[in-house]
Amino acid sequence: MQKIHTLGIRSFISGLLTLSLLTCSLASASPQSWQSLSSIQQEALAPLAQQWSSLPEAQKQHLLNTAKSYPTLSPKHKQRFRKRLSAWSELTPEQRNAAREKYQAFQNVPADTREEVKQMIRENR
Repeated sequence: MQKIHTLGIRSFISGLLTLSLLTCSLASASPQSWQSLSSIQQEALAPLAQQWSSLPEAQKQHLLNTAKSYPTLSPKHKQRFRKRLSAWSELTPEQRNAAREKYQAFQNVPADTREEVKQMIRENR
């Protein structure tokens, strides 16, 4: 039971981190086609290649801003970035909304408790 609970928490935290990449609202800039992205941007955002043209411009801009740090990531962190982005892109709109709600609820948890949960996840990896 503890392992299931820990896996659930790990999935929840992973989802929260991915969610934070995608939920920031930014002002729209000029439309960006997939072909106009640099090769590094395309590599970072590859999990979203098929969906790119249907994403809202504000979300595209946020993703592009997030991808700016991609070249400086270690190979391990690059893999984690793409894996989480891929997992998020496969969620249904309902699942994304549920993840957003969980994220908001988690933000209301006291900071020390959030840190304890994060530490538990780190220890069980």
